Amino acid sequence: MNNNQCYIIEIPYSGRTYSFMREEEARWFQSRRAVYPMIMGSQPNDGGNLFMTPEEHDEVLKREPSLAKFIRRVMGSEEFINNKMRYCFWLVDASPAEIKHSRILYERVSRVKEHRLASRAEATRKKADTPSLFSVIRQPTTEYLFIPRVSSERRGYIPMGYIPPEVIVTDAAFALPYATPYHLGILSSVVHMAWTRVVCGRLKSDYRYSSTVVYNNFVWPETDPYQVMKIERTGRAILEARANHPESSYADLYDEVSMPPDLRKAHQENDAAVKEVYGFPKDIDELGMVTHLMELHGKVSAMVDGKKSRKR
Repeated sequence: MNNNQCYIIEIPYSGRTYSFMREEEARWFQSRRAVYPMIMGSQPNDGGNLFMTPEEHDEVLKREPSLAKFIRRVMGSEEFINNKMRYCFWLVDASPAEIKHSRILYERVSRVKEHRLASRAEATRKKADTPSLFSVIRQPTTEYLFIPRVSSERRGYIPMGYIPPEVIVTDAAFALPYATPYHLGILSSVVHMAWTRVVCGRLKSDYRYSSTVVYNNFVWPETDPYQVMKIERTGRAILEARANHPESSYADLYDEVSMPPDLRKAHQENDAAVKEVYGFPKDIDELGMVTHLMELHGKVSAMVDGKKSRKR
């Protein structure tokens, strides 16, 4: 293959094309620029019987050490933000014999079945046929970006972070598989937060993030390769600043009083980079950002509606 050959790719939603000297560069840009579907975590609907506190976890392993292969750390918004340890039985690979001959598993799975059969919802009663499994399984198979469904309005940013696939995400949070530091940079920016504060639901006064209302309606910027790389760098800088404080939870790091200077600086530089790709002036206020984002959303919606009309 001729290494001097150019590869032309089309950037989604932009109508523009960029030339790359090598195929791997084109693929890199495509993967970074792509916007991936956000999914809700798995729904247990188990009456709490598949879950364990750290104390229960230790007691289970003391009684039946062989069950370690079926135990995973599990996270919802509360566990993620406050770095709380919680565990669950993840029995997708457990054989009927392993469940039947484990006193702990058999008792717990039996209680899940009873819980589901007692439900008024027909769909839940049907799930009693598979009591060893979460009611709905949406667990990513790769590393994913964890997004809490609920976060305090007192935080300037909703904390988001990368989690390995071995950690189970519940339906108290969202997961964004294949997310790169570019995606983290955009979603952790003051621009996305301005949008979120206006369109998200509320639980009391806290932010209630939504994959449909907030994420799916958010208009991503049209970026060239250099802008993508810049936001990748600022996104990585946020991760590096957090790593400087391993003893601190996200609740500690994102409190407006205790937020460390290096993390605040990383976010401010990321904010500036994201505002730049949207073409915002440096001193734009939140109302100005939201107004522009609403205009972009209106244009995209009109384009989509126009395409639907032409297909009819």
